Amino acid sequence: MRVLMWHVHGSWTTSFVHGPQTTLVPVVPGRGPDGRGRPDTFHWPERAIEVPPEALRGEDVDVVVLQRPRELRLAERWLGRRPGRDVPAVYVEHDTPRRTPSDIGLPEEVVPDSRHLLHDRSDIPVVHVTHFNQLFWNCGRAPTTVIEHGVVDPGYRCTADMPRAGVVINDPLRRGRVSGTDLLAELASAVPLDLFGMNVSGAAEHLGIPPESLWTFEDLPQARMHEELARRRVYLHPYRWTSLGLALIEAMMLGLPVVALATTEAVEAVPPEAGVLSTRVATLAAAARALAADPPHARQMGKEARAYAADRYGLPRFLRDWRRTLQEVTR
Repeated sequence: MRVLMWHVHGSWTTSFVHGPQTTLVPVVPGRGPDGRGRPDTFHWPERAIEVPPEALRGEDVDVVVLQRPRELRLAERWLGRRPGRDVPAVYVEHDTPRRTPSDIGLPEEVVPDSRHLLHDRSDIPVVHVTHFNQLFWNCGRAPTTVIEHGVVDPGYRCTADMPRAGVVINDPLRRGRVSGTDLLAELASAVPLDLFGMNVSGAAEHLGIPPESLWTFEDLPQARMHEELARRRVYLHPYRWTSLGLALIEAMMLGLPVVALATTEAVEAVPPEAGVLSTRVATLAAAARALAADPPHARQMGKEARAYAADRYGLPRFLRDWRRTLQEVTR
């Protein structure tokens, strides 16, 4: 099978391209959002192939995997075929619903009334990455299913030699309350934090956190980030409103216990034996402090976290689910 799909989310796409299909990945000059091509910071198999837009009309494409509203127009223009009508397609919904964007032709609505882009279409199934997403999005006529995340297993690597908490947030200052960036100051007063991700430099100064209480690690390659995370004693997940961060699952597979806000899909992803979930920030701060001070307890919870994540979010199950879905769409 030959699949056209844009490189949008690095970790999720890395899992997807490990499937048996050939994945055609658009690449444009400058590698902007409409064509990032293959990444430098993730390991992809050779069957993920870069294709410039002007070459796509000559490519055999069995199915298009869409992830953003604009890709409906891009696919039609670059392929010369309409997704869902002239070529099979599915739409992966990575995000929790928010206020409806004003540029997609739907009335402005708020959660939980938000209508999906494909609300009035029945020719493109919507694949949600969490059951929470499926519950909250109003997809109308569009068929829906859930394929939970699958993660390339980094292996149990936890050393817990640093009494600090790791947290992964891309663009923390821009995303603000959505990612829980505003909570980092209170949490950093309980346990020193190490912030990994894109555009994290300067976060300590901007948030008024002493430099020794918030170290930042700017856009490390995935393998290096895993190596660094595994040295921390606890993983912190302060997100208020997100589907489910793949970094959370990766941290669990590395063997880190979790301290997280009890919001969205986190309540399904982190069992009680693997971490502490609460909507009270003071409770999370106390839990992070206690785990950082108790290496044996942190290691035991981390082993439980790894066992659960490897069973539920293993790559083989993810790839089986996607293979079945793509076969159904193209049948």
